[in-house]
Amino acid sequence: VSYQVEILDWKTKEQLCFLDKVEPNATIREIRLMFHKLYPRWYPARQSIKLDPKGKSLRDEEILQHLPVGTTATLYFKDLGPQIGWTTVFLIEYTGPLFIYFLFYFRMPFVYGLDERFTSSPHPVVNLACICHSFHYIKRLIETIFVHRFSHGTMPLRNIVKNCLYYWGFAAWLAYYINHPLYTPPSYGKKQINFAVIMFLLCEAGNFSIHVALSDLRRDGSKTRKIPYPTKNPFTWLFFFVSCPNYTYEVGTWISFTIMTQCVPVGLFTLLCFIQMTIWAKDKHYTYLREFKDYPSLRMPIIPFLL
Repeated sequence: VSYQVEILDWKTKEQLCFLDKVEPNATIREIRLMFHKLYPRWYPARQSIKLDPKGKSLRDEEILQHLPVGTTATLYFKDLGPQIGWTTVFLIEYTGPLFIYFLFYFRMPFVYGLDERFTSSPHPVVNLACICHSFHYIKRLIETIFVHRFSHGTMPLRNIVKNCLYYWGFAAWLAYYINHPLYTPPSYGKKQINFAVIMFLLCEAGNFSIHVALSDLRRDGSKTRKIPYPTKNPFTWLFFFVSCPNYTYEVGTWISFTIMTQCVPVGLFTLLCFIQMTIWAKDKHYTYLREFKDYPSLRMPIIPFLL
């Protein structure tokens, strides 16, 4: 039995197209491609196809005959606007902070413009902070290219400006204070710095381990969500207690950077990171609970036993 699929505009309910003789095992991705042939300006990534005008977008891999529709199916289309690939997004977001930080670290004349007598040679922690900051963003770029597998291929182009303002703006603000000629090193000296560096490296290793573990879940190229479990790698054992240990480690990285530099703007950035990542972690946690009846009950979204 072949299906007939009618696609309406989600707002006006006007019929945009009528697809005849659609195979029952056709996926939403295939329907998007058929729609794209009729409307070339709406490429598949721009299309949100829904069962209900106000409902959630259907996933690419969902199959027509498994949806709650008859042989004449009505679907709704919403234009998501121009899209940009996540890999490109991350490369733009993370390359900026890397180079912006160097402008301040190398004390370009136009940055501080202070009298020569104010420019002292940087304290060792300033060099260390630059190494750690650069390492963090280089690691993110490497993960973007070689590790991450994205369940959603794109995001709206308009969001890139907002995201870049956040990452690039904060990188400039942190770098300005940490590399300032009048910067004062941490109160407890070497002990504080050494503790922070060890914590920083452990959190970076943990964050990388989680990203690899999550990537391995989709090694077969599938976009189906699966429950992540701890592996033999001790850094993944945080999965016993939280749903999103990558965010836990990321927050830990910035807490250690705050301790290392003892700098108020870094602390504020860390706080904002924590708030944003808690929102993302809760969202992901509740999605897991909704989708998996056997989801481990001990897990919290981001902080073991607490949050």
